[in-house]
Amino acid sequence: MKLQLLSDLHLETETFDPQPAPGAELLVLAGDVDSGWGGYQRFAGWPVPVIVVAGNHEFDGRDFDAALAGVRAVCTALGFTFLERESTLVTAADGRRIRVLGTTRWSDFDLFGEAQRPRAERAAAYFMRVMGTSRSGQPFDAAAVRREALVCRAWLDAELARAPQGRWDKTLVVTHFGPSLRSADTRYGQQPGTASFCNADDDLIPRADLWLHGHLHCRHDYRIDRAGRLPSRVVCNPRGLAGKGEQAGHDPLLLIDF
Repeated sequence: MKLQLLSDLHLETETFDPQPAPGAELLVLAGDVDSGWGGYQRFAGWPVPVIVVAGNHEFDGRDFDAALAGVRAVCTALGFTFLERESTLVTAADGRRIRVLGTTRWSDFDLFGEAQRPRAERAAAYFMRVMGTSRSGQPFDAAAVRREALVCRAWLDAELARAPQGRWDKTLVVTHFGPSLRSADTRYGQQPGTASFCNADDDLIPRADLWLHGHLHCRHDYRIDRAGRLPSRVVCNPRGLAGKGEQAGHDPLLLIDF
């Protein structure tokens, strides 16, 4: 299957005209498309199926649960498949069945281990203020983010433990947050704030054949060896912010052969 991956378009402020990648069988939007949600309209009538996982900025300035329901409704109205701790099966042109597992997979702040979690949560306070999200009348702060992240992690762990039993041939995971320190932005390195962008899901990666994510405004394509099997592949293809020069080198027509 040939996939087109886009994320971190930030169409609430950025100028970008998405185009279908020739030969793509599926478009994956891995979050932070538009904090105002209006940018999703640009993908209306897309020539191939569209799968969406929300980014953190889709929740900006809103109640968490209302935002989740709202962005899902927008995607459903446009005919997209929206996934949050949900799976779907898609069939490739060659007949292979691909299981897609999708979740935002928020930060649990354990990227550098439990002992460093307090520092990571303190660093996350800035990002939580920028989001301005609440939940049930309370701030969606680092503690609330961690609680949601652990629910996402538990679901993903359980789903990846399931045997195919002939129902699917390959597994694709889509998250917004990065699954490994290997996905970190080299501009910032291993500082506590990096734990707001990546999780230590390295133990889960080998159970997926392909893992797509966003959130980091830098591009990655790396592989994790698996004994007796083809390596797992991790790819992110964010556009980022032009004001910071992050769009340089972005390939909006990138095809991922899976």
